[in-house]
Amino acid sequence: YEMEELLFRTLEKKLISQRLKVPFSDSGEFIAFAKSVMNRRSARAGFALENHIETILIQNGILYTRGATTENKSRPDFIFPSIDQYRDLNFPSGLLTMLAVKSSCKDRWRQALTEADRISNTKHLLTLEPSISTNQTTEMQSRQMQLVVPLKLHDTFTPAQRSWLWSFERFTGHPKELQSMSSNREAHLPSGNKSR
Repeated sequence: YEMEELLFRTLEKKLISQRLKVPFSDSGEFIAFAKSVMNRRSARAGFALENHIETILIQNGILYTRGATTENKSRPDFIFPSIDQYRDLNFPSGLLTMLAVKSSCKDRWRQALTEADRISNTKHLLTLEPSISTNQTTEMQSRQMQLVVPLKLHDTFTPAQRSWLWSFERFTGHPKELQSMSSNREAHLPSGNKSR
């Protein structure tokens, strides 16, 4: 992910420097250009992170659906084990989980709270943002939002926060466990009751 970011910034620097050689007609044109650069950076970073996560999920044999629509046209980044099981009201909600992905979360983490209403237990949010405030993480805990942060960023959090944080490796074990429970459930259902 870091190498991809470096390559993107190198290319972006070249493209921006070429554009800056041509004068802007007024401040409005300059501001519009600057906004487009910032928006592109943010969108690209999010999609890139999702792509890397998806690759790891595939390598670990974890079932998921990426970017499917749930209630109120919400689009959680990842639903486990699949959107079909999420939409199947006979499938136990306790075997569902989700992962929201935000390269930097700031206050935007609350968006994920409403992205999958059937998941009444803990939802998960992965971010690359270091040292999130204690106030924020305390609120996440109270709202049943589990923060997932790469292990190398854990040292940027307080000891109390670190005891609660999940690493991405720990997270991947969670949908795997639910997937195993779901498979065991399917194996014990009468043949006519198995979900498709």
